[in-house]
Amino acid sequence: MNLRNKDIKIGKTISEIQEGETFSLTEKISEREILLYLGLTTDDNPLFLQYDYVKEIGLKKPLVPTTLIFGIMTSTVSKYLPGPGSNVVNVTFNISEKIFRGDTLKFDFEVIKIDTNKDLVTINVEVTRGDMRVGDAILLVTPPGENEIVIEE
Repeated sequence: MNLRNKDIKIGKTISEIQEGETFSLTEKISEREILLYLGLTTDDNPLFLQYDYVKEIGLKKPLVPTTLIFGIMTSTVSKYLPGPGSNVVNVTFNISEKIFRGDTLKFDFEVIKIDTNKDLVTINVEVTRGDMRVGDAILLVTPPGENEIVIEE
Protein backbone atom coordinates (compact mmCIF):
# COMPACT_ATOMS: atom_id res chain seq x y z
CA MET A 1 0.00 0.00 0.00
CA ASN A 2 1.48 3.33 -1.07
CA LEU A 3 0.59 5.94 1.57
CA ARG A 4 1.46 8.93 -0.59
CA ASN A 5 -1.53 8.11 -2.80
CA LYS A 6 -3.96 7.96 0.14
CA ASP A 7 -5.50 10.70 2.22
CA ILE A 8 -2.72 10.39 4.81
CA LYS A 9 -0.73 13.61 5.01
CA ILE A 10 3.05 13.25 5.07
CA GLY A 11 5.21 16.18 6.18
CA LYS A 12 7.93 18.00 4.30
CA THR A 13 10.95 16.04 3.14
CA ILE A 14 14.44 17.40 3.64
CA SER A 15 14.47 18.83 0.10
CA GLU A 16 11.20 20.71 0.78
CA ILE A 17 12.35 22.39 4.01
CA GLN A 18 14.07 25.78 3.96
CA GLU A 19 16.47 27.29 6.48
CA GLY A 20 14.68 30.17 8.20
CA GLU A 21 11.28 28.47 7.90
CA THR A 22 9.16 29.17 10.99
CA PHE A 23 6.06 27.98 12.79
CA SER A 24 4.38 29.42 15.90
CA LEU A 25 1.92 27.87 18.31
CA THR A 26 0.18 29.26 21.39
CA GLU A 27 -1.06 26.88 24.11
CA LYS A 28 -2.78 27.47 27.42
CA ILE A 29 -1.61 24.83 29.86
CA SER A 30 -4.82 23.87 31.62
CA GLU A 31 -5.43 21.71 34.66
CA ARG A 32 -7.01 19.10 32.37
CA GLU A 33 -3.83 18.60 30.32
CA ILE A 34 -1.72 18.39 33.45
CA LEU A 35 -4.01 15.84 35.11
CA LEU A 36 -4.13 13.73 31.94
CA TYR A 37 -0.33 13.77 31.73
CA LEU A 38 0.08 12.94 35.43
CA GLY A 39 -2.46 10.13 35.14
CA LEU A 40 -0.68 8.59 32.17
CA THR A 41 2.74 8.78 33.81
CA THR A 42 1.54 8.04 37.40
CA ASP A 43 3.62 11.03 38.50
CA ASP A 44 2.35 12.27 41.87
CA ASN A 45 4.93 14.98 42.50
CA PRO A 46 3.29 17.55 44.83
CA LEU A 47 4.92 20.35 42.78
CA PHE A 48 2.44 19.52 40.01
CA LEU A 49 -0.62 18.65 42.10
CA GLN A 50 -0.95 20.21 45.52
CA TYR A 51 -1.82 23.88 45.98
CA ASP A 52 -1.15 23.71 49.74
CA TYR A 53 2.32 22.30 49.21
CA VAL A 54 3.37 24.84 46.56
CA LYS A 55 2.09 27.76 48.63
CA GLU A 56 4.06 26.42 51.60
CA ILE A 57 7.26 26.54 49.56
CA GLY A 58 6.53 30.03 48.22
CA LEU A 59 4.99 29.35 44.80
CA LYS A 60 1.68 30.79 43.63
CA LYS A 61 0.41 27.70 41.77
CA PRO A 62 1.50 24.15 40.92
CA LEU A 63 4.18 23.88 38.25
CA VAL A 64 3.78 22.33 34.81
CA PRO A 65 5.85 19.16 34.34
CA THR A 66 8.83 19.87 32.09
CA THR A 67 8.12 16.81 29.96
CA LEU A 68 4.62 18.13 29.21
CA ILE A 69 6.24 21.21 27.64
CA PHE A 70 8.63 18.94 25.78
CA GLY A 71 5.67 16.89 24.54
CA ILE A 72 4.07 20.00 23.05
CA MET A 73 7.30 20.64 21.13
CA THR A 74 7.66 17.10 19.78
CA SER A 75 3.99 16.88 18.80
CA THR A 76 4.34 20.18 16.92
CA VAL A 77 7.23 18.67 14.95
CA SER A 78 5.06 15.61 14.22
CA LYS A 79 2.06 17.67 13.14
CA TYR A 80 3.48 20.78 11.47
CA LEU A 81 7.23 21.27 10.99
CA PRO A 82 8.38 19.15 9.20
CA GLY A 83 5.13 17.25 9.89
CA PRO A 84 3.84 13.67 9.85
CA GLY A 85 6.57 11.10 9.36
CA SER A 86 9.17 13.19 11.25
CA ASN A 87 11.16 11.81 14.16
CA VAL A 88 12.91 13.83 16.90
CA VAL A 89 16.27 12.11 17.45
CA ASN A 90 18.07 14.50 19.82
CA VAL A 91 17.06 17.33 22.14
CA THR A 92 18.74 20.04 24.18
CA PHE A 93 16.05 21.59 26.39
CA ASN A 94 16.24 24.35 28.98
CA ILE A 95 13.55 25.78 31.27
CA SER A 96 14.78 29.16 32.50
CA GLU A 97 11.66 30.27 34.44
CA LYS A 98 8.99 28.38 36.33
CA ILE A 99 5.94 27.51 34.23
CA PHE A 100 2.67 27.44 36.15
CA ARG A 101 -0.65 25.74 35.67
CA GLY A 102 -2.86 28.07 33.61
CA ASP A 103 0.03 29.83 31.84
CA THR A 104 -0.39 30.66 28.17
CA LEU A 105 2.82 29.87 26.29
CA LYS A 106 3.96 30.75 22.81
CA PHE A 107 6.25 28.31 21.03
CA ASP A 108 8.31 29.76 18.15
CA PHE A 109 9.99 27.18 15.93
CA GLU A 110 12.68 28.04 13.37
CA VAL A 111 14.67 25.77 11.07
CA ILE A 112 18.27 26.88 11.65
CA LYS A 113 20.23 24.16 9.81
CA ILE A 114 19.64 21.49 7.20
CA ASP A 115 22.13 18.63 6.86
CA THR A 116 21.23 16.68 3.73
CA ASN A 117 24.15 14.27 4.21
CA LYS A 118 22.82 13.09 7.58
CA ASP A 119 19.14 13.69 6.71
CA LEU A 120 18.79 15.97 9.76
CA VAL A 121 17.04 19.27 10.34
CA THR A 122 17.97 21.44 13.33
CA ILE A 123 15.07 23.39 14.79
CA ASN A 124 15.40 26.12 17.41
CA VAL A 125 12.41 26.57 19.74
CA GLU A 126 11.79 29.58 21.96
CA VAL A 127 9.09 29.34 24.62
CA THR A 128 7.67 32.60 25.94
CA ARG A 129 5.00 33.66 28.43
CA GLY A 130 3.98 37.16 27.41
CA ASP A 131 7.24 39.06 26.88
CA MET A 132 9.28 36.69 29.08
CA ARG A 133 11.35 33.86 27.67
CA VAL A 134 10.73 30.81 29.87
CA GLY A 135 12.49 28.09 27.89
CA ASP A 136 14.29 27.09 24.75
CA ALA A 137 15.26 23.96 22.91
CA ILE A 138 17.29 22.68 19.99
CA LEU A 139 15.67 19.71 18.26
CA LEU A 140 17.42 17.45 15.78
CA VAL A 141 14.77 15.98 13.53
CA THR A 142 14.76 13.38 10.79
CA PRO A 143 12.05 14.51 8.36
CA PRO A 144 9.95 12.07 6.32
CA GLY A 145 11.95 10.24 3.66
CA GLU A 146 12.18 11.35 0.05
CA ASN A 147 11.03 7.95 -1.17
CA GLU A 148 7.47 6.80 -1.11
CA ILE A 149 6.40 5.06 2.07
CA VAL A 150 5.31 1.50 1.39
CA ILE A 151 3.66 -0.79 3.92
CA GLU A 152 3.57 -4.47 3.16
CA GLU A 153 0.16 -6.06 3.62
